[in-house]
Amino acid sequence: MTKVKLGYGQEEITFEFDYDKLSTLSVDSSSEAPLNDVEIGKAFDNPIGSLPLDDLISSQDTVLIVVSDATRATASAQIVNLLVRRLVQFGVSPADVAVIFATGIHRPVTEQEKVELLTPFIVQRIRTLTHDAYDASALTSLGTTERGIPVEVNKALTEYSKIILIGGIGFHYFAGFTGGRKSICPGLASARTIEGTHMLALDFEKGGRTPGVGTGLLEGNAVHEECERVATLVKPAFGVNTIVDEKKRAVGVFCGDWSLAHRAGCDAYLRSRSVAIQQKRDVVIASCGGFPHDINMIQAHKALEMASYACNEGGVIVLLAECRDGLGRADFLKWFEEDNSTALERRLKTQYEVNGQTAWSLLTKAERYRVYLVSGLPADDVKLMRMIPADSLDCALKSAGPYLNGFVMPLGAGVLPRLIPN
Repeated sequence: MTKVKLGYGQEEITFEFDYDKLSTLSVDSSSEAPLNDVEIGKAFDNPIGSLPLDDLISSQDTVLIVVSDATRATASAQIVNLLVRRLVQFGVSPADVAVIFATGIHRPVTEQEKVELLTPFIVQRIRTLTHDAYDASALTSLGTTERGIPVEVNKALTEYSKIILIGGIGFHYFAGFTGGRKSICPGLASARTIEGTHMLALDFEKGGRTPGVGTGLLEGNAVHEECERVATLVKPAFGVNTIVDEKKRAVGVFCGDWSLAHRAGCDAYLRSRSVAIQQKRDVVIASCGGFPHDINMIQAHKALEMASYACNEGGVIVLLAECRDGLGRADFLKWFEEDNSTALERRLKTQYEVNGQTAWSLLTKAERYRVYLVSGLPADDVKLMRMIPADSLDCALKSAGPYLNGFVMPLGAGVLPRLIPN
């Protein structure tokens, strides 16, 4: 028998299984070690496609640091602390530095989350700003893209002389990867701009996903390319992209030109976080990897996406996702009032919302597989989303019935199964 620990919120579930029936889908991270302050400092001094920070920023500058919210693990506490100390060494006054949370259309960051994301030291000394994608008074227009999408972003992006982006690189089911340009769009964009860029993921003429849009894809990805166009208008001075381990510690830092450094980090992430499989299997047991990856259902869906790449059509997926913040949006369930994913796609064509697209993506998987959800969500909500509520992993597997083979994915959102037949 084999044992594996599966993250569930802030806790772990120990799962014991027969290796003849199940095998683990994970990557070898034994050579990875958390970066210390000196190593991160060296990355600052040797940027990709950019001058070093001390040549970019002077004592006369005002600096806005953009960080992710609590739905992302980015090691921002360590990075921001080091960055602010650098800025002070350059002669920048702490009064001329601010941190803004790139929440997109997510809920605001709580006071406790601010401390966790930035450290008490930073929160006490540096001004923090919030973003509201629906507050027109806090937004400014930068024109439109070539596609005609309005570019509306937080005013703070135009009120500081230098913008520094900090984000974590991970897989994203239609933007390809997180990090980089996502700190601006969707992070600090208006709801209208976010919808305009994100709806490019759906092909409303032929149906389904737009060709080129998908997990781990950047080249030819319409969503990624349009978000980059929005970020280009903001003209960030510097970007810091992290790769974190399962304990949320930085094990890789790619900094410099906000676009080139992001691309380099994505290439490294794809190489290190992909695993080849020769065939799909009947059962896939996937943990999101615990908090914050399973903070709500909208975020947990990303692990479901990964599990679908390893599961046979009609097979069983068991998803472990605590969802301490519930669904992620109070109105998320409204999309599941449609009879099926085809009807939901038709609705999105005329009533598009970003979370409606996530609902569509989730529903297509619930139609293709039997999805058992182990979570803290009400059973009726789970059923409305066409999934099967389960009190525990054991209960889910007993209900699923006997199976011959399967995969276990301890870090469901952070490992990409790639089918490479013999």
